[in-house]
Amino acid sequence: MTLAADVYTLVADIGGTNTRVALADRCALLPQTVKRFRNADFPGLETVLNKFLADHDNVDCAGACVAVAGPVKDGRGTLTNLDWEIDESTLARATQAERVVILNDLQAQGHAIGALSAGSVRKLVAGAEAEDTATKLVIGVGTGFNAAPVYETGIGRFIPPAEAGHANLPVRNEDELHLIRHFETAHGFPAVEDMLSGRGLERVYAWLCREAGSPSEASAAQIMDRVAADDEPIAAQAAAMFVRMLGTVAGNLSLIYLPFGGVYLAGGVARAFAPHFEALHFTDAFRDKGRFAGFMQNFAVHVVEDDYAALTGCASYLEGLSLSETNSAV
Repeated sequence: MTLAADVYTLVADIGGTNTRVALADRCALLPQTVKRFRNADFPGLETVLNKFLADHDNVDCAGACVAVAGPVKDGRGTLTNLDWEIDESTLARATQAERVVILNDLQAQGHAIGALSAGSVRKLVAGAEAEDTATKLVIGVGTGFNAAPVYETGIGRFIPPAEAGHANLPVRNEDELHLIRHFETAHGFPAVEDMLSGRGLERVYAWLCREAGSPSEASAAQIMDRVAADDEPIAAQAAAMFVRMLGTVAGNLSLIYLPFGGVYLAGGVARAFAPHFEALHFTDAFRDKGRFAGFMQNFAVHVVEDDYAALTGCASYLEGLSLSETNSAV
């Protein structure tokens, strides 16, 4: 496949475990170019992009946008769960692109809403009807945790960066209190991400096993397999605690941001739990807000099932910049 110069944009989604890269034509990804790289196999993003571009005839890209799972400030992104630092000069050098942008990964997920293909979003909890311009909320549950509101403004979509995964875990019952004290002892601070992430599920399972007097560990994938098979009570208990906490946190965030346009759960862990949300009473936990329980029925909850949604969001963001410049020049 011969790729024309200065036509396509390069987009990447850098998570704690994998980096996904693709070329895009305006808002549309080129499916044949989508590639996933295991971060442990590379010393940094530049080598990942060099490998990707070498496999695609070192195409000259018109722009490049990467989403990073961590805070972004002054054109530099620092990953929370990976010892890579990414800055705009490195991105420009690796891609030779005229325009480069670094976004927080939840910002990219937010820019993907409305641009994903049909069937990529599944509704989990019904909510009230709302205008397309209503505020939305994206919550990422994967290697880490984060959340960001999506605002529709008169000059385009605005998604402020956030690091919601490092706020305190809430407490609703004695079991959660004991677990949070365990996290505080182990990590010095009981953060939301300590529980609501793939590693968090593993920690909850290990803690429950110790509490039961039979210390054991399992990977998040193994725990979810046992939940699906319904053949281990402790795995089921860990999943129930996880979903209860996710519902509580998502409900808290909804009261803060009022996402009448819907809540969107993204990330591999969110997708893995999606078939079990109903049985594990996610909706009850989400709406369990005392006298505001009825008000919580305004907020629909969806799961984003497209593993490459952040790539689409990066492409959409670059396209929005181009359209804005075109409109300003007219």
